[in-house]
Formats: sequence, structure tokens, C-alpha cells
Amino acid sequence: MLSRAARLALVLSALAVAIPSVGAQTVPPIKPGLWEIKSEREVDGKKAADPGEQMKNLPPEVRAKVEAMMKEKGVGMGEGGVNRVCLSRESLDQGRWQGQSDNCKTDFTSRSTSSWKWRSVCTKPESESDGEAVFANSENYTVRSDMKTKIQGQERLTRTLISARWMGNSCGDIKPVQPKG
Repeated sequence: MLSRAARLALVLSALAVAIPSVGAQTVPPIKPGLWEIKSEREVDGKKAADPGEQMKNLPPEVRAKVEAMMKEKGVGMGEGGVNRVCLSRESLDQGRWQGQSDNCKTDFTSRSTSSWKWRSVCTKPESESDGEAVFANSENYTVRSDMKTKIQGQERLTRTLISARWMGNSCGDIKPVQPKG
């Protein structure tokens, strides 16, 4: 059985890859800078616990390690399902605006200036997902995704809704999401 910290890290990683990586030729119609990302999840039809609330229950040293790991990946953890993410022009140009995964193959079924739809198949963790990003404007977008995954032999359906809003050009002490090097 996975430890609570390992499960939490897996949940946070899954949120970070709600939209898979795409090639450098495809740039989302959003601004670089600091983004506030609010996420809500449902697992197998039940509302999932807020990762921030789960973090509160971890021993302080474990919580600090998870927060440091996420910050290193460009995610400032908050409460109530709200996190902050720093996106540089480079990370947007490299398709790293909503996470990164070299373990996924993604096919876009449609892509316009206001909406992207896709299907992904990933190997780590083993999963399949369908999703859509809707760009209201360069400072606001939403993402809906359905992900089927297999964890320790058990299939799970995770539905995620993400609402994102641009907070400004400066990311403060949050490091930008890094493009593939």
C-alpha cells in the first residue's frame, strides 16, 4: 500500500499533468506569469479530498518535502484546492503550460484559439484521458478531464475541473515550470 505522502504526491502529479505536453509549435493563447489554479476532483463518483487538506495531516517534515518538491516543479501549494503556477514564455513555447510528462502520447481531436480537445495514453502511471481546455481569454481558462488509471491493479475514474486565472507578470519566489532540456 502506498504511504499517504506517496498517494498525495501522485495526486498532485496527476493534477499537474491535466493537460499533456505538446510540441513547441503549439502555444496556448495565454499570458506568461503567475497563474492561480483552482482544481476540483471526483474519484469514482465521489468528491476527492482537497490535497491541501491532506497536506495538513502529514508530519511537518514530510509536508515540507512534498511542498519543496512541488515548488521545484513550479507549483506553489495553497489551500482549498488553489495552487499557484509560474509559466515563463519559454515554458509556454515548449508546451509546458499545464504540466509535463514524457510518458504520454497525446492526440488532439480539435484545436482552435478558444478550445483544445485531446486524448492521451500514459504509461506512468498507466492511464487514458480525454480532456478539453476552454480559453475565455488570455487571462482565464478552464480544463475538464476524465482520466482512467490503474493503481495497484485497481481501475479508477478521476474527473477533474480546473479553473485558472492570471495573477500578473511576476512569479515572486515560485520558479517557472521548466521546459524539457
